[in-house]
Amino acid sequence: MPFTLPLGAKAPDFCLAGTDGKVYTLASFHAHPTLVIFFTCNHCPYVIGSDEVTRKTALKYSDKGVQFVGINSNSKETYPEDAFDHMVERMKTQHFPWVYLYDETQDVAKRYGALRTPHFYVFDKNRALVYCGRGVDSPRDVSKMTINNLDQALEEVVQAKSITTPLTNPIGCNVKWKGKDAHWMPPEACDLVR
Repeated sequence: MPFTLPLGAKAPDFCLAGTDGKVYTLASFHAHPTLVIFFTCNHCPYVIGSDEVTRKTALKYSDKGVQFVGINSNSKETYPEDAFDHMVERMKTQHFPWVYLYDETQDVAKRYGALRTPHFYVFDKNRALVYCGRGVDSPRDVSKMTINNLDQALEEVVQAKSITTPLTNPIGCNVKWKGKDAHWMPPEACDLVR
């Protein structure tokens, strides 16, 4: 079973290039009380199908101290369309309201235990994990959506309430790992968040 960051764990640090030409670490977002890190990509139909709902959620909470950060960890060898230059182009055409980072080594995905695209992680002001899982219950076809778990979690976070449903199963494509070790996790991954 792949390791996934447990609730209450601190957000692992990273140092990743953004599509805007800047380099970001966890500290880059210190001014925002709430941080949403989500693993995403360019090609996945579950990502594409729910991008506009994610956009609406990000915009809804942008003036409430919530910062969205998308991370693409997919192997470009598996899906060439997930390469960095295609990420840059996608942001130029879509103008998504989040920072879009490239995890080429896949180390960040392994530290977080990202399982699917999209896979959302919500961290509070202390950067402790308070919500993990799906954005909505029907990301590939949002016309069939009955609940937006991410929106619900963020509404409770910004109101300093406890999260009603802090853990859900992410729905989407598997993260495209390099080589044949599709579910490989380094033994030290658990130690990174202790």
